[in-house]
Amino acid sequence: MSERKTIAETLHNGVSIVFDVDDVLYQDGTGHHQLALIRNGIFGKVLMLDGAVQVTSRDEFMYHEMLAHVPIAAHDNPADVLIIGGGDCGLAEEVLKHKRVGALTQVEIDASVLEFSKEHFADFNASVFDDPRFRVEIADGAAFAAETDQRFDVILVDSTDPSGPGAVLFTTEFYRNLKRILRPGGIVVSQNGVPFLQPEEFQTAMRGLRSVFEIASCYLVAVPTYFGGHMTLGWSTDNAETLTVSAETLAQRMAGIDTRYYTPLHHRASFALPRFIETLLEEATK
Repeated sequence: MSERKTIAETLHNGVSIVFDVDDVLYQDGTGHHQLALIRNGIFGKVLMLDGAVQVTSRDEFMYHEMLAHVPIAAHDNPADVLIIGGGDCGLAEEVLKHKRVGALTQVEIDASVLEFSKEHFADFNASVFDDPRFRVEIADGAAFAAETDQRFDVILVDSTDPSGPGAVLFTTEFYRNLKRILRPGGIVVSQNGVPFLQPEEFQTAMRGLRSVFEIASCYLVAVPTYFGGHMTLGWSTDNAETLTVSAETLAQRMAGIDTRYYTPLHHRASFALPRFIETLLEEATK
């Protein structure tokens, strides 16, 4: 009888999730990360960086659809979009489904992650690399936000958790720089973690966002991979109208785009927060 092979996610102190490993597809260190790709019977391909699950081929659409379609559908004219992070390019795939997007810039710190994802996740990102609207810049996302002269209508921060190289993407200085490069009426959406397991990280991020933007709240997505309950996506803007777009208008802007998670009605409902998350949000600004 062969020995059972497993790999554990070690992101959260006091608890871990163990994946059965049907096959190890890749395992190595890069310039910035320890990277492993396995195959699991439930989640398909599972990409782990530094002991934390980043993406799986089975449920990536849930996270990427909500990160992309909610802000883009809410914006009157999302002509220029910026992604910071997002090395697997699943988010870029969703963004580029919108014909109203004229240009997409993706800033990724590690070129090897992009090349790796291009090879191993072509089932959901192949179309990205053939799209003339897509441009990649290999750079530190925080430095890019501080230095670029470009301006964007929608900024999507698809970051790792606030540790190691990703920690700088959760600072107030970074949020100030995002506002600097955001056009008036624009929207910033950021990955803000799972409040049940990361309450302090969630509150720190929201406190920073609320110190910079006129409107800073969050909406929810349920992704099986990111265990611990609701995952929050931060919503920052100076345009209150982006929060009241009708389901009919959202449906018009999403016409012709196939989704497996996002719907216009769910878009609006995702901003209704459970009481404990509301409380954490209120406490963050006292």
